[in-house]
This record gives sequence, structure tokens and C-alpha cells, in this order.
Amino acid sequence: MHAKRGIRLIGGVAIVTLAIGLASCGKPPAKSSSSSGGQASGNKIEACMVTDTGGIDDKSFNQSAWGGLQAAQKANPNITPTYVASTAETDYEPNLTNFTHHTPACNMILAVGGLMGSATDKVATANPNTQFAIVDYKSAVSNVYSMQFDTAQAAYLAGYLAAGMSKSGKVGTYGGLKIPPVTIFMDGFVDGVAHYNQVHNTKVAALGWDKASQNGLFANSFTDQGKGKQLGQQLHSQGADIIMPVAGGTGLGTAADAQASSQYSVIWVDQDGCVSASQYCSVFLTTVQKNISAAVQNAAQKQTQGNLGGGGTIGTLANNGVQIAPYHDFDSKVPATLKTEVDQLKQDIISGKITVTSPAQPK
Repeated sequence: MHAKRGIRLIGGVAIVTLAIGLASCGKPPAKSSSSSGGQASGNKIEACMVTDTGGIDDKSFNQSAWGGLQAAQKANPNITPTYVASTAETDYEPNLTNFTHHTPACNMILAVGGLMGSATDKVATANPNTQFAIVDYKSAVSNVYSMQFDTAQAAYLAGYLAAGMSKSGKVGTYGGLKIPPVTIFMDGFVDGVAHYNQVHNTKVAALGWDKASQNGLFANSFTDQGKGKQLGQQLHSQGADIIMPVAGGTGLGTAADAQASSQYSVIWVDQDGCVSASQYCSVFLTTVQKNISAAVQNAAQKQTQGNLGGGGTIGTLANNGVQIAPYHDFDSKVPATLKTEVDQLKQDIISGKITVTSPAQPK
């Protein structure tokens, strides 16, 4: 597919839509309408983002990545963000390809999510003079910059916290899809619970995921809130009073059910839930964050200097690429001793005293 030249979107409003075959693609590109208060530096670039199927308002990793581009534009007016939303996995390759023909030319094409890995490699290989970047995937292609996150480390802290806060002696987790960027959270979470049990000689059970067999509970969707409600209720009926959905927008169904029932609390992922889905802040114990926004903002800024290239970064506790969010409404409910233990656990992971492992860890 090819786009006509000279087409612009202004202020997020489509003046003329792109003349592409949209039958197999997502929505036409949308520009950021963020105002800029920063100072221009480097070359002017068009930063073009392709979302995963969760969409730009998934309260999770797509929204985080878009927020990173908007922050980049605010800090540097030479950066102009544009995005197109994928509605199905079959949209990935066409959407990435369409951006290689975009007017003005895309100086960086950002793919959001590991599911886009193969499509990104293919399109980047076919367009070696175009800079690509991707979240949650390691590419060996020389013009693809990879941003990965060792979320097992932060999830380990959340698992320890959940075990310490559980009244029922059972906590739970489920995923959107059985893919490494999801299971890495679940590995860290159940290992954190196990570490709490070892330290305190308790037997808190972690439902929904077996690390040894790498099998567990999945919604098979990042958008189905009804399924999220169902899985939240399922885990709660089995005794879990704290649940961590690793499922993007699907998890909003769990959060809504937790709020309506007042029977269990939730650990959110990716973006601080009290910021991205503030209506459910009352049930969010914490969030296992991967700082996608900062990584994306840094990548865009590097590209204004023309030196992004290949390689990439891995976010860890040590470099603040991953973390757990503040306790917000639960701050007064988390015992001071438990807070101290979680803080010390973080330092022990950073120092190497405790090693967190997962088959899905980025290399």
C-alpha cells in the first residue's frame, strides 16, 4: 500500500485522510495536539508510532509509549508525534509499511509491543535507511532500536508486597496472552510471594501461574473487559484477595469488579494505575511499572541528533527503568515494617544479593 504525498493531519483532526487500503489496516494517523513549552534542539523529526491492538487509550503500554512521544514533543518542539492504531495483528505490517511512505517522512517509526517484532524486523530490513524502534522486543536488525524491560524485578517486589498484605493467604495473577512480555511479570510476582514465605515462614499461595511449568491463566485478549471481570471473580472465588492482571485493557474489568465488590484489591501493570485509570485508584495497591514513556522520550530525543541506530536499552530497578508505584490510597494501610522490607528488597536486587530470574528476561 502507498500513501499520497502532501497529506497532513493538523491538531489531531483529519483534514484529508490518507489514501491507503484501510481494509487491512488501523485508523489513519493522528497527530499529537500537545502544546510545547520546551526548546528546539537537533534536527526536526516526525516520530511515527504504531499501536498494538489495545489502542492509544489502553491505560497501559500503548498509552505509555504515546505519552513518551508527547513528552518528547513538549521538551523539544522539533519532535512531531503521529500515531496509527492497529485493530488486529494483521494490521502490524501494513501500518508499519504505510509509515515508510508517509508525508512528511517518518524519521523514526515506533512499534509498540513484542507481538510486532517479526513485522518490524521484516519492514525494517526492507527499508534500511529508515530508523525503527520497538518496545518489548529485541531486534538484531541494524536500524531497529530495542527498548526492553526486566519487569520480573519490579514484579518480585509486588509479589512480596501482596503476600505481606493478603488476609486470605492467597493472591492471584493472570495474563492477556502467553507471551514473554506478559509472563515475565508473572514469574517475578510468584517468586516474590515465595520469597515472602521463606522470610516469614508463611504459606501464601500464588494462584494463576506456575513458573516451573510456565503455564497459567490467560484471557487471550488485551481488550476484553468482560473477560477481565470473569477472571477476577474466578481468582477471588478461589480465595485470592489481591490480583495482578497483566492484560492491558482487559484488566480494567478486574479493577471495576474489585471496586464494585470491595472484596479484593488489584496490582496494576505498565503505567501507574492511579494516573492512567484514576477512577479505580481506590483498589490499586500498587503498580508494577515499566518506564516506557521515559525510554521512548529518550529514543526520540536521540533521533533528533541522528544517532539512534540499532542496539537498545534494558530497564531495571538499578536504572529506574522498572519500579513499583507509590501506594496511593493504600499508603496508610501498608505496615511500616512491610514498606521497609520492600525497600530493602529493592536494594538487595540492585546489589545482586538477590537474583531475580525468568525465562522471559531480556538479554
